[in-house]
Amino acid sequence: MLKKLQLALLLIILSQATFAQKQIGNETDAQKQKRMEWWADSRFGMFIHWGLYSGAARHEWVKHNEKIDNAGYQKYFDQFNPDLFEPKKWAHAAKAAGMKYAVLTTKHHEGFCLFDSKYTDYKAPNTGAKRDLVREYVNAYRAEGLKVGFYYSLLDWHHPDYTIDDIHPQSPKDKSDASYAALNKGRDMAKYRQYMRNQITELLTNYGKIDILWLDFSFPQKNGHGKGKDDWGSVELLKLIRKLQPGIIVDNRLNLEEYKDGADFETPEQVSTAELAKYRGKTWETCQTFSGSWGYYRDENTWKTHRQLLDLLITSVSNGGNLILNVGPTARGEFDYRATRALDSLASWMHANSKAIYNCTFAPDSYKIPENDKLTYNAKTKRLYVHLYDYPAGGTITLSGYAGKIKYAAFLNDASELLYKPSATNPDDLVLTLPAKKPDFEIPVVELTLQ
Repeated sequence: MLKKLQLALLLIILSQATFAQKQIGNETDAQKQKRMEWWADSRFGMFIHWGLYSGAARHEWVKHNEKIDNAGYQKYFDQFNPDLFEPKKWAHAAKAAGMKYAVLTTKHHEGFCLFDSKYTDYKAPNTGAKRDLVREYVNAYRAEGLKVGFYYSLLDWHHPDYTIDDIHPQSPKDKSDASYAALNKGRDMAKYRQYMRNQITELLTNYGKIDILWLDFSFPQKNGHGKGKDDWGSVELLKLIRKLQPGIIVDNRLNLEEYKDGADFETPEQVSTAELAKYRGKTWETCQTFSGSWGYYRDENTWKTHRQLLDLLITSVSNGGNLILNVGPTARGEFDYRATRALDSLASWMHANSKAIYNCTFAPDSYKIPENDKLTYNAKTKRLYVHLYDYPAGGTITLSGYAGKIKYAAFLNDASELLYKPSATNPDDLVLTLPAKKPDFEIPVVELTLQ
């Protein structure tokens, strides 16, 4: 009996090991690291959620939230005419704010395409826009030297072959199998899968080199009324993506967790800064909004403060991750004035302190984090950055255990020297003297040049 149990346990262990090693392609860890090097160094990007929902101006899930059918939603298509759309302004604002890449929603869950797809009439060229808006975005952001990414929704609440599921606007109230079967009569996910493959092929063929692809999202459910990898044909879809754009970086929402190379990065969404610490040591990017909505929401007022935005950025980097921060343009194609104001405030801080963000990660454990502050670290330049969340009223901060580890200290914003000396109470500590007047930044940064 014991031998049988031992054999069963061994088989389980072997199956788990095999499970963990399943791989779709043949890329090595070193090759992946090289492919993603620019992304890891960039640390900061712009998300752009824009579509017909900008006309409704009350959340990008308005079609779902208000159970609107295609006929009821048609008015937003008929009215869409972004006469103030100037993507060069968008790109300039992104670059000024210190963002290194951008990701635009080429198609969100509503099914409307901002690009000129030959597989649908439900697209920007057939609205008052009368043109391919994705092409203009690509050209504008590339001209600013930014990396270009596409978001493409796996969901499609407009397509006639996309089967109705638990989060579809027309999902039945009783959630019964019979009701779903009746609603889905005549719908064919195989046809939708081909439609999706055709459109992704267009996006990865017609616009030159695409750096990032965000596919969103999988929601497998035990009741069978969700969608996962089999519904999307995820394995073959990822193979197609890698074939069309070998250098592309792909998010983790294809439901391919069983494969080692089923995704390039994790995507904690709208999580608190406190939760980001658990991702340390992983490859990840947190997606966050300026306010509580991704799409333009005229009457939504929970906009983050400048300090909250800085905290998101600093905390992301101090835990070895990226931040992609979302803008939801209006139906006329402009950034909301509150988003512009937030971007301008970030631009001022990043102009002076971006060295503490780019190419940085979490500090080695040998460097203790000063109380209430945060550390970022650049291993290549041997610089440690102390982000001063609470500027000390007493004019000094103690760097515990730093004796013999640093050779110069300065404010990062102006490279002005800061003096330090050994602690009178502990020879392993250093006492850094700061001026009484705080630099004109919400969170100033001290740059420590290491030995």
